Parts: sequence; structure tokens; C-alpha cells
Amino acid sequence: MFESIAVVGATGAVGNLIRSLLDERKFPHEQIKFLASARSAGKTIEFQGRKHKVEELRPEAFDGVELAIGSTPDPVAKEFVPWAVERGCVVVDESGYWRMDPKVPLVIPEVNPEAAFNHQGVIASPNCSTTQMVVAMKPLHDAGRITRVVVSTYQATSGAGVGGQRDLENGSRAALHGSTHKYETFAHPIAFNLIPQIGSPKHAGYTSEEMKMVDETHKILGDNTIRICPTCVRVPVLNCHSESILVETERKITAEEARELFANFPGIKVVDDLAKGRYPKPSDCDGDDAVFIGRIREDLSYDNGLAFWCVSDNLRKGAATNAVQIAELLDRT
Repeated sequence: MFESIAVVGATGAVGNLIRSLLDERKFPHEQIKFLASARSAGKTIEFQGRKHKVEELRPEAFDGVELAIGSTPDPVAKEFVPWAVERGCVVVDESGYWRMDPKVPLVIPEVNPEAAFNHQGVIASPNCSTTQMVVAMKPLHDAGRITRVVVSTYQATSGAGVGGQRDLENGSRAALHGSTHKYETFAHPIAFNLIPQIGSPKHAGYTSEEMKMVDETHKILGDNTIRICPTCVRVPVLNCHSESILVETERKITAEEARELFANFPGIKVVDDLAKGRYPKPSDCDGDDAVFIGRIREDLSYDNGLAFWCVSDNLRKGAATNAVQIAELLDRT
């Protein structure tokens, strides 16, 4: 058991969820502290029936802390993680800053738990869109080795933070009433619209979000030969990312076998009955820690192809839940 733990970015949307999950899952600890920017320092938050004062994120805040779970912007993670590690603290980091560092394991507990134990003080949690796709890929990859993936994401506004959700709500209200809304997060209107760009231009016409899905998948599965073609789209949904995924495998996997593989894999829930209109929808998956899979079918254009639909709560399994699960892995050793 860790004697002293900390939540970094404790007042943010994911930080709030991390706090709730530590409570719900009864994560063992003796002491806990909540760290945030100077702007939030001094605020009072409640955890397990006790009031705690938020402390300012600074090097001395990690004195005596054994484990920290962080959800902060990349520049903040770049700065605070070395402070913590220098003081003997293990950091589970939600930001994108450390993910592709060769010395930092990138971990999804259902997929590559062993990697967590090779850390040098830092363990990274993957991007939300990568996480649900790789959880879905893992049982198929183990059974038939995936050689190629074509994925289109339908990403909720919560992936862009609270401001993104405000843009959707206020922009929709304005559009319905014939007025205008000044968007604070998105470069284009998201209300009644789709934006086929998430992140900045990165490589050969692909965005930074799309390249995260390529690079992080290769690192997590330890297989750089898997060919991945991603398209990431922001959609007018408040929460839960959806993905249309087509995989090609060395060994043919039938739809029936895939359903069984998915159903027996930890963290996956299968909802797949087209005749009865049963398949995963963001409105049904919100607030759940699972990766939901449906519309499982064999590719009509390629013998060893398999298509399916995948939905997951990007704030939970895509962020907070995965980080807490990594912490639980460490606690069990």
C-alpha cells in the first residue's frame, strides 16, 4: 500500500473523476493531497467525507509522496514530473508529454500490464482515442495478428475540455435561436456540424491526434509493422468517443469468433444485435468504464477483414479510469 498519494490537476474534469474513482474503488492509502495551479490553490474539496485544501503545484508539494496521478496540460507535466521523480515519487501521467519517451512505459492494464513494472519513475497513460481502439484490437491481435487498421473516430467535445462542451451547448442554443456564439475552443462551429481535424498538422496530411493513434498503438503492442490509417473527427456529442474500425488479420477471424473473443476479454462489453437495433451509442456508454463493441461483421471487400463499431467514455477509460487502474497495478506488487 502507498502511504501517501497525490492527485495533480485535482480540480480539472479528469482530476475530479480520478478523485471519484479512488473513492469508488477504495484505493488504499494513508494520506492524500490534491495539487493544482496557483489559481486553484486554497480551494476546498471533499474526499471520503473529509474536506481537503487544494495545494499549489510546486516541487516541495511532493515531499513524502509515494504515488502521484497527474492530469495536466503537457507543459505542466513536463515541469512537475521531474520534481516528483527526484523526490522518489512514482507518477502515473495522463498528459501526452511523456508517452513516446523511450524510457517511459505506455500502459493499458488490460493490454500490456507487464510494461508498468519497467518504469523509471514515470508511467504514461495513452491518448483516449488510442486506448479504446487498442483494447478492442488486443484480443484480435493475439488470435490472428492484425496487419492493418483503418479507423475513423467520432470524438466528443469533452475531449477538448470543459470549454469544448460549453461550445457545443451554447453554440447549439444560439443556432436554434438564430443568434451567434463566439466559440472559445473550436476553430469552427461544432453545433450541428462535424470538424474533420483534431490537433495540428503533423505528418503527410495527418494531424497530431491521428499520429498519436499510430505511434502509441505501435508502442503499446510492441509491433511497429501494423499499418494504421486514422481519420479523427470532432462531432457534436458531449461525451464518449466512437470509432469505426476495420482490421485485417493474418489468420481469418470470423464475426462469430470475434464476438466470442471480445466477450471474453476484460474491459470489453459486446452489444451487437442489428436486427433489434442494439449497438453501442454514446448516450448509453456515458459513465461506464468499459469499451463497448457492436456492429461486428466480416469485410465484404477482403477475406481476412473484420469491421466493428467501438464506443467508450473518453473521460473514464480514456483517461481517469485507465490511470487509476495503472495505480492499482502498482499497488498490487
